[in-house]
Amino acid sequence: EIVSGHRRRKACELAGFDTVKAEVREMTRDEAIILMVESNLQRSVILPSEKAFSYKMRLEAMNRQGQRSDLTSTPVVSKLRTNEILGKETGESRETIRRYIRLTELILPILDMVDEGKIAMRPAVELSYLPKEQQQELFDTMELEDCTPSHAQAIKLRKFAEAGKLNEEVILSIMTEEKPNQVEQFKIPKRRLDK
Repeated sequence: EIVSGHRRRKACELAGFDTVKAEVREMTRDEAIILMVESNLQRSVILPSEKAFSYKMRLEAMNRQGQRSDLTSTPVVSKLRTNEILGKETGESRETIRRYIRLTELILPILDMVDEGKIAMRPAVELSYLPKEQQQELFDTMELEDCTPSHAQAIKLRKFAEAGKLNEEVILSIMTEEKPNQVEQFKIPKRRLDK
């Protein structure tokens, strides 16, 4: 199986090459996942969803391996430690890794909005705690009202969901609230007021 270099192989095929330089290695599935994730994270532009699923796959593989970070056995360490190891390897904080992995709990249309930059990371993480059917109701409301939740609104939605009180009416009520940055403001120069 090709673990890394699918695009390179396709480019060579389109260019008419019969052979492609390759390194053949014997690997376990988890070792292959880790290598694949590492090579994919080398790309210059990576969508939040790609990072999310890559980090999740990598962390799961590391956990299954007994947290081997260098592909040699080490004593079993906690999940927290694995997040720290992954953070050091990727240059991200443990909390950032956790946030990216939470994005994998979003329904696809909302995850697409995160990739498109319509919803920021922190509100998206809060929304990931909503059950899937409520995420769908929220998405329908966002489409209908042409709006996205602020971080404060996302926290409200999550709290209502945790209390078992989130429904379509509550979602609509929260989403149609006026956000502080949307309040219309007027600017009048002081010298005009003095007159």
